[in-house]
Amino acid sequence: MTNYLLPKILHGADYNYEQWLDYPEVHNEDFELMKKANCNVMSIGIFSWSKLEPKEGEFDFDWLDKLMDRLHENGLKAILATPTGSKPVWMSKKYPEVCRVDVNGKREPHGTRHNHCRTSPKFREKSVIINNLLANRYKNHPALLMWHVSNEYNSCECYCNHCISAFRDWLRKRYVSIENLNKAWWTTFWSHTFSDWDEIDPVDKSVHGLMIDWQRFTSDQTLDFFLTESAPLRNITPQIPITTNFMKPDVGLDYWAFAPYVDIISWDSYPTWHREEKNWEEAVKTGFYHDLFRSMKEKPFMLMESSPNVTNWQGVSIPKRDNMHLLSSLQAIAHGSDTVQYFQWRQSRGGEEKFHGAVVTHGGTENGRVFKGVKQVGEALNKINSVCGSSSRTEVAIMYDFQNEWAIAHSQFARNEEKNYQKTCISHYESFWKMGIGCDIKDFSCKDLTKYKIVVAPMVYMVRDGIDEVFKEFVKKGGILVITYLSGYVDESDLCFLGGSPGPLKELLGITVEDSEILNDFNKQSLIWNGENYNTSHFSERVHLTTAKVIAKFGDGVLNELPGITENEYGLGKTFFIASRNDQNLTDLFYGKLCNKNKLPEGISIVERFSGENRYIFVMNFNSESTEVNLEIDGLSELLTEKKEKNKITLEPFGVRVFKQ
Repeated sequence: MTNYLLPKILHGADYNYEQWLDYPEVHNEDFELMKKANCNVMSIGIFSWSKLEPKEGEFDFDWLDKLMDRLHENGLKAILATPTGSKPVWMSKKYPEVCRVDVNGKREPHGTRHNHCRTSPKFREKSVIINNLLANRYKNHPALLMWHVSNEYNSCECYCNHCISAFRDWLRKRYVSIENLNKAWWTTFWSHTFSDWDEIDPVDKSVHGLMIDWQRFTSDQTLDFFLTESAPLRNITPQIPITTNFMKPDVGLDYWAFAPYVDIISWDSYPTWHREEKNWEEAVKTGFYHDLFRSMKEKPFMLMESSPNVTNWQGVSIPKRDNMHLLSSLQAIAHGSDTVQYFQWRQSRGGEEKFHGAVVTHGGTENGRVFKGVKQVGEALNKINSVCGSSSRTEVAIMYDFQNEWAIAHSQFARNEEKNYQKTCISHYESFWKMGIGCDIKDFSCKDLTKYKIVVAPMVYMVRDGIDEVFKEFVKKGGILVITYLSGYVDESDLCFLGGSPGPLKELLGITVEDSEILNDFNKQSLIWNGENYNTSHFSERVHLTTAKVIAKFGDGVLNELPGITENEYGLGKTFFIASRNDQNLTDLFYGKLCNKNKLPEGISIVERFSGENRYIFVMNFNSESTEVNLEIDGLSELLTEKKEKNKITLEPFGVRVFKQ
């Protein structure tokens, strides 16, 4: 595996050519429109297994040959998918074992997609066969740029005999003995002690260690399947890079474990623009996700899917307003993407996603608003192509760990509503976003944080992978570490630390936590910062000092006068502990003081990328009204409009500028 860099910025879409084999005139029109939209790549072959192998052992590559040739003839590259995201019906009927079994032991019927058992030997056999054929057939084709393995892996839990047996083997490797497992899971609780591996079934939600390990296994088994179906591609076409498209981090997979095994990270981004009054709040979340996937390899990533207009599965999806498609596309580029790609090129005539947005609508013309918006993006990408391959330089890291999130979800606290782990991580990220300070996103498997100046670790409930020692080394060498409530509660098996929280983080933080103070919506607990009162909500903790000092106290409420924010010197650095979930204004003020920097105008985002001595500055307005920005840009070249801007610029609603220094 390599850290692959693209040769230029890619612009394209998922192209379901095989859906239109009876409409050659549509194919002709498609290639003309691709040129007009300034596209240079298409993702193809996704969900095409039944067209490639209509009957077992009978293969038809003729249509794909023609597609690959036409792409090359028209100057387009192919990101060729393996078809395993959806198996053909004949396979389900002849080999029922390839269908998943639900938690109640019932075999699921054929239907939807990702409808297979990834442990099934038969499904793995069939996947390897079709992937071998694809790799051998197209290994030297000039259109082939990259392999797109399957599509949108998610956890897809299966409880068949193959999966349960594999899970028990996974547990044997992890714990070696059944005695070790019983201790790790605390199975004496409710008389759940196991005497044999074959007694273990992953269905008992009262055993949190079991549930977390089942989630870990499901993620690992998905990775194992990915490696199995990628092996023919690696062996036959070692020169062709491999990716698989990730999704928002709520699908039950630990993408950090996948990252080393792909050559470039790609992901599918579908923000809900215009659904709330303030679009910049959606921009904050989207920026966090972009930075998460960029951080996994600390290299540019790919925006593999986005919608050029609306989706049909988000409940409410508002059509993009003027400029928003360009703005949202360039936001991805600003945060590290080297592609803008869409689902889908042309709207399907039938099926579940026939009303999902597309570059080419059922009307099939180039005159519509959406097509013109895509064409505009293509033109803009050509103007900023020198950005491709450039990197981000960050001095701040936000810790966000998938396994920690699973553990928080399983655990039952005094308050089990609005635990909001991901939302809380994003709220801390938001403060830096508002100041135009770039952030990396890291997880607890990170072994070295010393390149950063500030590390923020919200809700470190599960202290795993020696992250406590990584934190200590970071602070000893002069780093600033911020940790919050609900930290240092349990180890990686979800066993509570004896001596209470924050467990192995006590010395580092210079505090102990007596207990939690839970707030209902009508409870009031304030925190006093620089003489001003700010609201807290949901969670707070009763803190006692050992070596730390108080820099903010709780005000009105049951915690009155107790420490709310503490500071502790450790080695050459400092740690801060925030004992409550605070109002966003207070979070912003805290980080503003820590960074000695003011906020940008509301809704304005400034993000930078670097390539050698070149610096690219993306200035983005996520407001629905014009907004003025002061920026030291006199003499810099603006790549999109080529205007000579002064140090004060006015961005139109959803406007964007890209400057090069």
